Amino acid sequence: MVQPIPAAKPIIGQEEREAVDRVMRSGMLAQGPEVAAFEQEFGAALVSGRACVATNSGTSGLHLGLLAAGVGPGDEVIVPSFTFAATANSVALTGATPVFVDIEPTYYGLSPAAVEAAITDKTKAVMPVHLFGHPANLTELGAIAAKHGIELYEDAAQAHGATWNGAPVGTFGEFAMFSLYPTKNMTSGEGGMNSVANADLERRMRLYRNQGMLKQYENEVVGLNNRMTDLHAAIGRVQLTKVGGWTKQRQENATFLDANLQGVATPTVAPEATHVYHQYTIRVTDDRDGFADALRNEHGVGCGVYYPIPNHRLPSFKRELDLPETEKAAAQVLSLPVHPSLSEEDLHRIVTAVATVAKAGA
Repeated sequence: MVQPIPAAKPIIGQEEREAVDRVMRSGMLAQGPEVAAFEQEFGAALVSGRACVATNSGTSGLHLGLLAAGVGPGDEVIVPSFTFAATANSVALTGATPVFVDIEPTYYGLSPAAVEAAITDKTKAVMPVHLFGHPANLTELGAIAAKHGIELYEDAAQAHGATWNGAPVGTFGEFAMFSLYPTKNMTSGEGGMNSVANADLERRMRLYRNQGMLKQYENEVVGLNNRMTDLHAAIGRVQLTKVGGWTKQRQENATFLDANLQGVATPTVAPEATHVYHQYTIRVTDDRDGFADALRNEHGVGCGVYYPIPNHRLPSFKRELDLPETEKAAAQVLSLPVHPSLSEEDLHRIVTAVATVAKAGA
């Protein structure tokens, strides 16, 4: 029997195990020196030296970033509907209102025109998502934010190392959140990392992360327990030394797929962008779900649909909106394996399987 190719595959090696053992032996398991070192190293490696604040999940990072930025009841934050629900959830949890707008169809980022049209006197910020590892249009979105006097935040959960006009994502907004979930381009087991634009924002984020205090029992605000453990930080520190090589392999795998896939629409990369291929997302215009089932069941090629139900149609939000590009993407996108564990044989199998299924459906 042919071994199935997984859609995603976290890479955990001996160095990560040794790092966890080191922390276990130290007796300092909660937030301590490993977290502080991870924050500093992440900032230096991925966001041009910006200050960083580690959290226990990416969603916590978004939530704390919004709280620290002063987002709350009466505010609106413009977000895409075509993304994971954590983006809008984090806004709603502050008491603010997520305002869903459409995406542009090529790179799946927020449509600048749709953002401009959605701004009201209640708009506090716009929060694009760098979906699948491709940056949103930070030039136009930044210009719109500046023009209207609103803030820009970045959901960079899937975009470690991506760039826009040569600058790393995570350096454009007041804050930016990177997820460290196991299937992301690098992981800490579970966790998030926020880059922040200034010391005041960093301080408030650290307060909200730790029950509202920087010094024990001196609680300045009502806070949460969203701290990262030293165990998770130790894993993240090791992964940080490897993510550059893994990203290069993802890009090489994507180049192979670009050159060889037939019968489907392959990803496009903007001239201003460096794509880090958290997902390699194609479009299938006719019976995407049947196409995915055939890849999995007949060819052993794992694949994923991100995201089949737009946020505005989820029961948790349920809005009657006309977002045609969002609806089209939700019905057509399919993500193929692109992770760095793929062998040359795996890549050829993926290409053959896609061609066979596309031809059968023609």
